[in-house]
Amino acid sequence: MGNFTKGRRLALGKRGEEIAKNYLLSHGYKILEQNFKARYGEIDIVAKEGSVLVFVEVKTRYSESFGPPEEAVTPWKIKSIIKTAQFYKLIHPNLPEELRIDVIAVSLSPTDGGVEKIKLIKNVTG
Repeated sequence: MGNFTKGRRLALGKRGEEIAKNYLLSHGYKILEQNFKARYGEIDIVAKEGSVLVFVEVKTRYSESFGPPEEAVTPWKIKSIIKTAQFYKLIHPNLPEELRIDVIAVSLSPTDGGVEKIKLIKNVTG
């Protein structure tokens, strides 16, 4: 994969995360951190919704020709998020005990890049 393609993918991911962050804020979430990295993996957004600590995975696509964005969150990815979330909670013991993983799927128009759809899926492990 060339650098141009990697650069486009990173830009798409960053755009999707900004859209997701604004969506979460407008739905009462408090953003604590973005792009938390640990040995096990990365969490796109760490937030609080009420008394729940929420770890959010963001998936963004220009097209659903390979399926909707949320289908890219594999069981392996969920395991990685769980390990990283447990580590995050360990180093932030003052945060809520109740934990949850949410996924936000962002679909953008392939023609103009506008937001076509945002889908929030709460508690993907439950």
